[in-house]
Amino acid sequence: MAGRKAAAPDPARSLALLWGAHTKPGRSGLTVRAIVDAAIEVADAVGLEALSMRTVAERLKVGTMSLYTHVPGKGELTDLMFDRVYGDLYADADEPARQPGWRAALEFIAHRNWEVLTAHPWIHEVPTMRTALGPNITRKYETELRPLDGLGLTDVEMDSALSLVLTHVQGIARAGAEQLRTQRDSGLTDEEWWRQISPTLTTVMSGTHFPTAGRVGTAVGEHFQSALDPTHHLTFGLTTILNGLSQLIEQRSAVQ
Repeated sequence: MAGRKAAAPDPARSLALLWGAHTKPGRSGLTVRAIVDAAIEVADAVGLEALSMRTVAERLKVGTMSLYTHVPGKGELTDLMFDRVYGDLYADADEPARQPGWRAALEFIAHRNWEVLTAHPWIHEVPTMRTALGPNITRKYETELRPLDGLGLTDVEMDSALSLVLTHVQGIARAGAEQLRTQRDSGLTDEEWWRQISPTLTTVMSGTHFPTAGRVGTAVGEHFQSALDPTHHLTFGLTTILNGLSQLIEQRSAVQ
């Protein structure tokens, strides 16, 4: 049974929880860290919608009410989960900056974020625009900005460059998660699906109304045996973004 939709978390309570002690046990022996880790395991298995305080309590083999001593509800718990999964993203705050150049650093950042997003696809269900800023998310932002510092970009351009890379990674990871979910629900691999629809698609697209779409769509389908190859799209988009940033950085260097 799906968990109830989480009430909007109280930002002040979320911030207090995020920046508080997570390893101090309560009377029941539970810690915030243990609750959050169990919740992540549940969400990884069944998704965020099916997550509830009850399912987390069952995983911990405790009464549901004992969780509320530590976490007010699912909304605040989701904030804690979101911050927690990014806690081990980098060895330290300078790991990306130690890569050989800003371009390699952004590639490193992109692939680390890709690994987290593909390991925890429920992240795509979390509204992130006003998510409470916890220590791990704040540290992540600091760490990922450092390779862009000193390149001649303004502070706004540094933020925009990083956002461009991260939103590309998030978009392709989301599409990849949907692709896997569709494969699971249909029982067909993309190659099997393509073999089924290809003859009909070729027929309906072979007329004069969609010559470009028909040609390109057929080429893509035959090349990937799928409508989407997440790894290709991740690499192609990232390379294109970094090429554009390279030109901007060169322009800024020329006027200094």
